[in-house]
Amino acid sequence: MSAVRTAIVHDYLNQYGGAERVLEVLHALFPDAPVYTSIYAPDRLPAFYRSWDVRTSWLQRLPAIHRKHQLYLPLYPLAFSRLRLDGFDLVVSSSSAFAKSVRVSPGTVHICYCHSPMRFAWDFTTYAAREELPALVRQLLRPFMAWLRRWDRRTAQHIDVIVANSHTVAERIRRYWGRDAVVVHPPVSVDRAQPAPPQEIGDYFLLVSRLVHYKRLDIVIEACNQLRLPLKVIGDGRARSALERLAGPTVQFLGTVSDEEKFHLYARCRAAIFPAEDDFGIAQVEVQAAGRPAIALARGGACETVVDGVTGVLFPEQTVESLVAALRRFEHLQFDPGTIRQHAERFRPERFQAAFTDIVRSALAVRSTSPQRRREALAPWN
Repeated sequence: MSAVRTAIVHDYLNQYGGAERVLEVLHALFPDAPVYTSIYAPDRLPAFYRSWDVRTSWLQRLPAIHRKHQLYLPLYPLAFSRLRLDGFDLVVSSSSAFAKSVRVSPGTVHICYCHSPMRFAWDFTTYAAREELPALVRQLLRPFMAWLRRWDRRTAQHIDVIVANSHTVAERIRRYWGRDAVVVHPPVSVDRAQPAPPQEIGDYFLLVSRLVHYKRLDIVIEACNQLRLPLKVIGDGRARSALERLAGPTVQFLGTVSDEEKFHLYARCRAAIFPAEDDFGIAQVEVQAAGRPAIALARGGACETVVDGVTGVLFPEQTVESLVAALRRFEHLQFDPGTIRQHAERFRPERFQAAFTDIVRSALAVRSTSPQRRREALAPWN
């Protein structure tokens, strides 16, 4: 597909997480494609991003935009509407918010890899409560969020093919946008995680996450406080100080660590704990690739990545009591590292690349038809 003129669009490039790891694999499929985005902070991303052709919107010039990008929320729809993507055969958007709204020429195929419809808009009440937004701010934001939900649904109708990263996200797309989506699980670098010898397994549990309130990391700390279990916390974020105040003597905060150190800790932990409702959960697969179990909330992507009692333990409620019960159950189970590792192999990057390439080829085959005929021809993917 080297002759196909392709552009990639991504929401923002000022933080490094699962969406950015997917972006890297998409860029590897289309290495000559420019990457359009709202903002770009190269100092917050791996150095190899600087070799890419990254093109930003006018938001890039606003003060403190890299550190306080949430403050400019009302401007993102406008910024993406002003991006000009003329002259491309294919546009691939990687989106959990705004990137999927870009305008493309009538003869351009637009495929969206959707990490989720924007959670902060569709579940604003829950999001605002967990982020501890002041009551006045919530009231001021409600009319805008109502408009944003209408805008989100409207702009989703112009996409040729929507690819969801999990069945959970596909269901949200159907509910919020009225569209069907084909599911292609995101790529996970399973080869970077290798099981450790049994004698090297430690006595600690592991928590790997951005430290933000809505992920409910507090229940992990409280459960480990109650059971006096050693817990190592990898990550940083605006909730760190509150979590540190909550932590007892068995909890250790490591901050941001290198990938090498993270995979070393994965391979030697008793298990990694995931209390949030993730859209997919790349970290849950990474720890399983290291042959270690995942203890996860039984919602969202965990139901597709963790086999209860075989590759980990699922707990039903996002509460301290539910997690404590899961940790006690975990103590009585036996896990085979080889079986756990084999399960993680299902999410190798090669499988993602093959599935996504098939979708692209099918879409490009009908590129010259009208948008309506193209939608009809691509019905098997939608």
